[in-house]
Amino acid sequence: MNGIGFGFLLLVAAGLMNASFALPMKFTRRWAWENTWLVFTIFALVVLPAAVALYTLPNLGVVYRMSGSSLLWHVAGFGACWGLAQVFFGIAVEAIGIALTFSLVLGTSAAMGALIPMLLLHSAKLHTAAGHSLLLGIALLLLGVAICAIAGRMRENSMLLSNRKQRGNATGGLILAIVCGCAASFQNFGLAFGSPLVDMAIKHGASVTNAANAVWLPLLMAGAIPNILYCAYLLRKNSSAGNFVRAGLNHWILAFVMGAFWFGSLMFYGASVPRLGSLGPAVGWPLYMSLIVIAASLLGIVTGEWKQTGRWPLAVQLTGVAALVVAIVSLSKAS
Repeated sequence: MNGIGFGFLLLVAAGLMNASFALPMKFTRRWAWENTWLVFTIFALVVLPAAVALYTLPNLGVVYRMSGSSLLWHVAGFGACWGLAQVFFGIAVEAIGIALTFSLVLGTSAAMGALIPMLLLHSAKLHTAAGHSLLLGIALLLLGVAICAIAGRMRENSMLLSNRKQRGNATGGLILAIVCGCAASFQNFGLAFGSPLVDMAIKHGASVTNAANAVWLPLLMAGAIPNILYCAYLLRKNSSAGNFVRAGLNHWILAFVMGAFWFGSLMFYGASVPRLGSLGPAVGWPLYMSLIVIAASLLGIVTGEWKQTGRWPLAVQLTGVAALVVAIVSLSKAS
């Protein structure tokens, strides 16, 4: 089973894993956010990509040498921009809340991550049936994400009324979220424009399933740098470095589980792209983003995040999810 159907199953698994990777953070109570995020970053962006690449890619040094330093620097540059997006995400959440930030970031990232590769790599297909299905799917995705953002705002407003939490600079938060979404799409650009690395890995013995690991290693290593620097700044600012020794081994294990789920999600996404037809990253990325939002929404309902918000916010959220399902149907026709 190596066709489009299997590629879609890999995407579903990727969406579920990405939507749920942060759940262990609910149980790292003796650590501040920066403690958990730093250990997660080291596992997810450094240790696991290096270990998996060395294990799954034969002749890795030859692959990078034959591909040339220019391509590696381009991929690393995409990774560094994506890493900055991770930092911006955390700041935006403080200003406008999780739900609105999440929706704006994923919506912008999905649109940018699909349209740019389509325009630069497959512009001739924009006027085909596949291109029309892709554009319609992106429009429906943005509609679904916008509806989810409204639902998230309704949910957060009801929570603000109960605890009178003060929000930060909303305008600055909105701008940061949009910038974050644009920068987050650079992760897909790394895969789309780093495809010669994938081809070279296959040429030197890698399987189609594992070849994308040749891109993830330099991209994620570069993306780790802004995250590590930001966490180091927060550890110093909040004097929270001592939390590492005060917490038990279970906190380290939970951070590793987060890293394994997140990087596993990315591996599944990378393995799905070559199975989605000639439009590959252009179709796969918005599908991936849609599935993450759907899975995150369902997980939020299951874990009781909507219990105290009344019927209307949940009804609006489910409407947004329905729009995303229709978007997936349209996007699947483009593959």
